Amino acid sequence: MAKPVLDFSLDYPQSIGTYGDYAEAQKTVDYLSDNEFPVQNCLIVGTDLKQVERVTGRLTTGRVAGAGAASGAWLGLLIGLIFSLFSDMNNSIVTILGTVLMGLVFGLVWALIGYAATRGQRDFSSVKQVVATKYEVLVEHKLLAKAQELLVAMPGKKVDL
Repeated sequence: MAKPVLDFSLDYPQSIGTYGDYAEAQKTVDYLSDNEFPVQNCLIVGTDLKQVERVTGRLTTGRVAGAGAASGAWLGLLIGLIFSLFSDMNNSIVTILGTVLMGLVFGLVWALIGYAATRGQRDFSSVKQVVATKYEVLVEHKLLAKAQELLVAMPGKKVDL
């Protein structure tokens, strides 16, 4: 069976260092690459994952209605433009304005229904992201000694052990 193009595994991976941020791990792999190490045998693995949620604002009925209307209007515009490609040129503006208006109403109504369904249990908007607190650089076991030998000479080497 053929090996996949993107393979996120190594045979018997060994750690050559753990770093406090991604930039340091990337710098290590870049250094190895600059010294002609076969970096296709390396992995940078984010560990100790945590979810961070950044609250971006308070939700009110007006904000929800406005966002829903705007989203619906954009969808209506897209649909109107597509429909206008297949209609008479005389009716294109009417088609576009009609679909924008229908999209606006549709988006407004569905956004308000969704907001009402939460019954005030989540009156804020936010953005979520999963981030790693540490990054570990792994290499194939057969290349561990060569990687360690190169890294001994790396200027400004900073490894968390």
